[in-house]
Amino acid sequence: MPNRRSIFLAVSLAAFACFAPAILGSQSSSSKDNPKAKPNTDTATQNAADQPMWDPLRAEKDLEVGQYYMKKGDVDAAIDRFQDATTAKPGYAIPFRFLGEAQEKKGLKKQAIKSYQRYLDLYPHAEDGDKVSKKIEKLYKEVEKEKK
Repeated sequence: MPNRRSIFLAVSLAAFACFAPAILGSQSSSSKDNPKAKPNTDTATQNAADQPMWDPLRAEKDLEVGQYYMKKGDVDAAIDRFQDATTAKPGYAIPFRFLGEAQEKKGLKKQAIKSYQRYLDLYPHAEDGDKVSKKIEKLYKEVEKEKK
């Protein structure tokens, strides 16, 4: 009977075999033989350098440091760290809530509304969803009041 380690290894190798050509970029034999031949222009590999690197551990560290900055009163530094967390782990809702709080504290109401809304979009059944919705409504009213 295979153990957990051998199953993990088999699954990892299978995943690597599936994605290796896209990750490593495959060249046709004609481009290897002919240096003037146009290299493979796979858009996934071309845009890989433009995309932020998915790093959930960095995202967690950014959240931790951002919360530290908030406690110390350095809202600008906190906003930077929370924004870094949103790019390090796209689709993770928590950084957007903290980002909204920091933006709200700094008076960036429109950005706070967007951050809070993104939080609710990513985490529609959040325990604090009602509280965040009320914050959005309050901020929206304040923005409308400022326009007048």
